[in-house]
Amino acid sequence: MDRETRLFAENYFRSARGPLPGRVCPPPARVDWIEKPESFSYADFFKGYLLPNVPCVFSSTFTEGWGSRRRWVTADGKPDFDHLLRNYGDVVVPVANCELQEYNSNPKEHMPLRDYIGYWREHIQGGYASPRGCLYLKDWHLCRSPFHADILRSFSWSVNICGRKKWLLFPPGQEEALRDRHGSLPYDVTSPTLLDRRLHPKQEHCSPPLEVIQEAGEMIFVPSGWHHQVYNLEDTISINHNWINGCNLANMWHFLQQELRLVQQEIVQWKDTMPDWHHHCQVIMKSCTGINFEEFYHFLKVIAERRLLILAKSMDPVESKGSEVVELGPQQAAFDIGRIAEVLASVVVHPDFQRVDTSACSPRPEELLQQLEEAVATIATSL
Repeated sequence: MDRETRLFAENYFRSARGPLPGRVCPPPARVDWIEKPESFSYADFFKGYLLPNVPCVFSSTFTEGWGSRRRWVTADGKPDFDHLLRNYGDVVVPVANCELQEYNSNPKEHMPLRDYIGYWREHIQGGYASPRGCLYLKDWHLCRSPFHADILRSFSWSVNICGRKKWLLFPPGQEEALRDRHGSLPYDVTSPTLLDRRLHPKQEHCSPPLEVIQEAGEMIFVPSGWHHQVYNLEDTISINHNWINGCNLANMWHFLQQELRLVQQEIVQWKDTMPDWHHHCQVIMKSCTGINFEEFYHFLKVIAERRLLILAKSMDPVESKGSEVVELGPQQAAFDIGRIAEVLASVVVHPDFQRVDTSACSPRPEELLQQLEEAVATIATSL
């Protein structure tokens, strides 16, 4: 990130506060196609897609040098089962059954990759049918993904190493119109049951999804909080990655607060009789989302300390001259510090976080917030 991009981003959040968590976002008219790496910079991506939180698709030119596109795929563009077996056959992988539903997900089992590839070949030879049902390997989707938003409101990208996918994308807030009368999201957004207004009274207020056909080698960027459903149109291997940075950190914090409120609503009848009710809410929240408020603070702390170190090195002539380690630049560190400070300021005054025992934390949340605010003041005058 360069200085101009950082200032642009800071002004963006200062004036508009970015895509406000919980706000219903109108869908863009289309998903942009990015064709040439040489004419598209990180600043372009940051300003055009990360900040406004909208999707885009990168052409296969961006991934043509990837080893997996050469080694995992046969000459006719199909998965190279023999290569995968030689290199990963004994790896135990999680496999879900697409034809069974447990709430809004699929039950999983674990098996060696060689067993799964044996099933995959059998599935192909059987005309894409098997008495074992339609199974998919986690992160190498064979069928379709249930309707969902990515974990902790992270950004994600997904690259088709081979095969084709169809994506149905809904901007943040649009999913609320798809909830049934009990407040649950649909498992399948194409199900005819969504037309039943008794079950889905708000469905008519939902805009049609953005539809994207992703070809082999192409990369799709899925923004924070965009619910989506994915269909594999043929035998497909994909590589996916999720990440959180200064642009979507506030979305993550909003999501965690929302999840805690849902837990509290579920067990509110025991609030006055259950010892340590608030602590148990945090325990249940962690079992559902994988993280609680205390761990969120530790997450912020680790990232903040790394960004502060980068910033300190950049301002030390000796350190900055002698360092050859490839890392985030000072402008990106400065931007992230500002965003972490804003989120942490909200965390420390949250009533439920104030009930968390942080006495063993070093630094304490208030102390870290002070360090960050001092760094923000230094950035404003020195960087």
